[in-house]
Amino acid sequence: MLFLTIWPIFALICVGYILARRGFPDAGFWPAAERMNYFILFPALLVSSLQDAPVRDPALLRLGGAAAATVCIAALVLNLLRRRWPAPPARFGPALQGVVRFNTYLGLAITASLTGPDGLARAAVFLAVAVPVVNVLSILALTEAGTARAPRTLLRTMMRNPLILACLTGLAVALTGYGLPFGIDRFLALLAQGSLPLGLLCVGAALRPAAMRLDLAAMTGNAVLRLLAMPLLAAGVAVAFGLDGVEAQVLVIFSAIPTATTAYVLTRQMNGDGTLMAGIITTQTLAAAATLPLVLLLLGHA
Repeated sequence: MLFLTIWPIFALICVGYILARRGFPDAGFWPAAERMNYFILFPALLVSSLQDAPVRDPALLRLGGAAAATVCIAALVLNLLRRRWPAPPARFGPALQGVVRFNTYLGLAITASLTGPDGLARAAVFLAVAVPVVNVLSILALTEAGTARAPRTLLRTMMRNPLILACLTGLAVALTGYGLPFGIDRFLALLAQGSLPLGLLCVGAALRPAAMRLDLAAMTGNAVLRLLAMPLLAAGVAVAFGLDGVEAQVLVIFSAIPTATTAYVLTRQMNGDGTLMAGIITTQTLAAAATLPLVLLLLGHA
């Protein structure tokens, strides 16, 4: 059942890779599709999933705390390791993003397949907490002490992020308890239907196998931390926070999936090592096809 649930998701990624390498529909399509999804379709999915979430449920509050704790513990460990093996921001930034960030499209697709709408609502709560945290940590890792670390600069960067804005909007609607009026909920649901398949195709289009030939040891070590150590950490945090059922499953799924393809964009924008980031993304995405079913099975969250 687990294999039958997951393989179509990775098949979509493979289709995206093949189409992009064959130049179909054309080279300009994939960046435009990624932007369309990132700024319109995916925010619609988040608002649609969050609007009816039981945000006052204590289990969801614990899920938010567990999400922040998992990411922050991992970042703290990496910073401690950095003291032992110093690395400049250009390389430490990709390394940290490879461990703490997650491919949201893949995570939501797997969550929807394994848990249905109930899991999607809980995944949206996870994202509402985790997305701002990982973005702040990623920006800090890619910069030395300076203006980029100023609270005002960080706040402006966060408030321009469409995923964060969508999470805040969805949470605000959920807290009111009135839902979205005038058929807006249906409109957003229609937009949201295209988000996950298009997002998975774009994940495949973004893969760069050639980048894996460089610094393979660093990419492999990063993949082990992300795909094996992070879900184990998440399982431990879930126990510590008293999570079970769907909440624990969501936490483990989002800790066991590969890092986000958008990490490459941020790395390039902040003058990080883009080649290393592309290699980390590709290595993890390919390896996750084997590790993800195994991790979910062994941790009992399948």
